[in-house]
Amino acid sequence: MDAPAAESKLIDSFKMHVAGIEGANLEQLHALSVSVGWPLRSEDLQFLRECGHGYVARDEIGRLTGSAMWFPHGDDFATIGMVITSPRLQTNGTARWLMDHVLSDCRGRNLRLNATRAAHRLYHSLGFQPVRTIYQCQGIVRRLTDLTPPTEQSVVRRLEGEDLAAVVELDTGAFGVSRAVLMGKLFAQSIGYGLFRGGQLYALALCRPFGRGYVIGPVVAESDADAIAVIRQHVAAHENKFLRLDTPVETGTFATFLSQSGLTVFDTVLSMSRRGKGRADVVPGPSLYGLASHALG
Repeated sequence: MDAPAAESKLIDSFKMHVAGIEGANLEQLHALSVSVGWPLRSEDLQFLRECGHGYVARDEIGRLTGSAMWFPHGDDFATIGMVITSPRLQTNGTARWLMDHVLSDCRGRNLRLNATRAAHRLYHSLGFQPVRTIYQCQGIVRRLTDLTPPTEQSVVRRLEGEDLAAVVELDTGAFGVSRAVLMGKLFAQSIGYGLFRGGQLYALALCRPFGRGYVIGPVVAESDADAIAVIRQHVAAHENKFLRLDTPVETGTFATFLSQSGLTVFDTVLSMSRRGKGRADVVPGPSLYGLASHALG
């Protein structure tokens, strides 16, 4: 994307320049994410670049000092993520400067993001409103003792290529808008399980390498029992390994299952949205049990 408006900005006594994130050095981008404690792999960052657009800020000697990205889903909606500023510059307006570039690109779209506590004030000042809390559950998986199979009316099996259309349809209903392109990319690098009744897909969970280990998401289901049924195989397959799941579910049997499996609440973020011009808000439904990631929703 072309960088709109200002191409440079004076920060303290030195000038910073904005550039497209697609040309940023991946090692520098990784170092920037590590500087704020985000345990992303270079492969995770490259995947995000392949899925979206964005900007980086550079200082006069070429160091990356900030980033911001947006991820389109159709013509009217996008998620925002990878909003990072170097710890030494977090009070100097770099994040807002980069967000101004992103918001210019996204003019007219409905927007959703997941805000850390430190970023609440910034996003509120830009017109974002709180939607719900997301719980980052993670840890080393414990051995499962409850391996209760699904009911006789339900079948849980590995998702295959011919299931992709049904996966996209189910995800669209839960997420609030179609993200067919993203789901195709996630499907290609994930192992997925689906719960079927009468041959129809009612729940799904994808799992892929991410960060310190693996992440389960997205997860879509109509009930806690169905959600547990589709993540159970992933949990069992990663015993004694690091696993993560970001969920809006705080209590109930699903939350209890996560905790008993070793995935305890590590942190929270606040899901926030901003309405586009003349369009209805796009709000995730109650069947979205797990996010693909903070950046992708």
